[in-house]
Amino acid sequence: MDTTDTLTSPMPIRRNPGRIPVLLGIVALADFLIFGQEPGINLFLFALAICACILFSAMKSLSPLTAALLLGFSILASAPLLETSSPMGFVLCLCALMSVALTCARLVPRSLTELPSVFLRFAVVIPFRLVEDSKRYFATRAKHSSSAEIRRSIGLWVMPLILASVFLLLFAAANPLIEVTLRSIRFDLLLQFLDPWRIGFWVVISAVVWAMLRPRLARRTARSQASRALHIVPTKNAPLGHASLLRSLLLFNALFAVQTLLDLVYLWGGADLPDHMSHAEYAHRGAYPLIATALLAAGFVLLAMRPDGPGDKSPLIRGLVYAWIGQNILLCLSSILRLELYVEAYSLTELRVAAGLWMGIVAIGLALILLRILLNRSNEWLIATNLASLIAVLYISAFIDFPAFIARFNVTHSREISFEGQPLDIDYLSSLGPSAIPALDLYLLKLPDHLMDQRTQAVTVRYYLARNFEMRRRDWRSWTFRSARLDSYLLSPIAR
Repeated sequence: MDTTDTLTSPMPIRRNPGRIPVLLGIVALADFLIFGQEPGINLFLFALAICACILFSAMKSLSPLTAALLLGFSILASAPLLETSSPMGFVLCLCALMSVALTCARLVPRSLTELPSVFLRFAVVIPFRLVEDSKRYFATRAKHSSSAEIRRSIGLWVMPLILASVFLLLFAAANPLIEVTLRSIRFDLLLQFLDPWRIGFWVVISAVVWAMLRPRLARRTARSQASRALHIVPTKNAPLGHASLLRSLLLFNALFAVQTLLDLVYLWGGADLPDHMSHAEYAHRGAYPLIATALLAAGFVLLAMRPDGPGDKSPLIRGLVYAWIGQNILLCLSSILRLELYVEAYSLTELRVAAGLWMGIVAIGLALILLRILLNRSNEWLIATNLASLIAVLYISAFIDFPAFIARFNVTHSREISFEGQPLDIDYLSSLGPSAIPALDLYLLKLPDHLMDQRTQAVTVRYYLARNFEMRRRDWRSWTFRSARLDSYLLSPIAR
């Protein structure tokens, strides 16, 4: 079966009246778990509830083994939310739920290159799915029912409700227990449910969950002209023909060899730099531009080594491509070393951690391009392996307490403790949040006695961080492993 046809005209989903009660139950659960609460384990539990509802709605078309595997996949993908409620964990969890919904609806493409497009087309229709189905439902009801019948149906409830209200008032006058019960009803609590923000929250949850229960992809128009525009005829004198590629690769390898040689001498070898230039300045000026260079080089390699292109047939061009990719990998490693030297001189920040991870991902991508050429793999294989490496890095990173790591690194490498580098930026540590408290305790423990100003500032920051953390709203719905570990630390004798 052709994948394009499957994506354009998805398999029709049978009507399931049970979806309405499931949706109402999920909205009620979201109100109880999430609305007005701090994010924590409530997000993990709610994600599992949505997954269970998706599997329940599609249970007729799923085998028990498939349902169990999908549930296990959702638990594994949502596990970072147990560590802490980070945006990265939320995105991973949402992508897992979308994957489960698409799998149950048999909308997952066979080709992995189509997967990002399918996710995008699914995300586009999420805000409108509930509205479209509601309009279709009321249009169908209006088609089969005249306005007179609708008015008659409403009128049938008017008399029973009026008489029931009269009887209730009479019973309240005759029975003091009923009167006390009616007076004990707190209408102010009922009015809380009319809060516009709360109703908006219900609408958003309803729209997202309904789209998960009845997934559909946005219609795809005729094939884009861009794919045909990118088709390059491998003529001899074309811009990316044999002659042009050969000259480009010779020139690129020569330029990269100069940069590689300079890095080997000054960065890896530690040779003396010119006057008025430190190794930290040399490292800082090169870290980010060299990553952009590596990305451009990767795109050029993919064009040069396209199937049936001149680079795919010429052994000389293949050899030059191998040499150039090797130099690009060394370039990424040099960028990581540059960043390390800069961090040692000017301390660590969250942006610098993100830059280091990004450099590592680019280096892995270049290595995978080299493997793709050596093993003669397809572009689908390259995309799948790069996507897998990216997801693996993001998933592992979601479990790491980067603020605590950064705070401890800056403390141990500060001038006050190691007698090298920069003085500790206590204001930046305070911006990292409560995770910086153990590092501040280490700083106060090892700080020399004569540095009273630094000690006073550190004690003040530590006090406010601990106070704000202990004054947070304590509820089981906002529990996470990270907050539990910090609670245990603050109650331990070390922190007292």
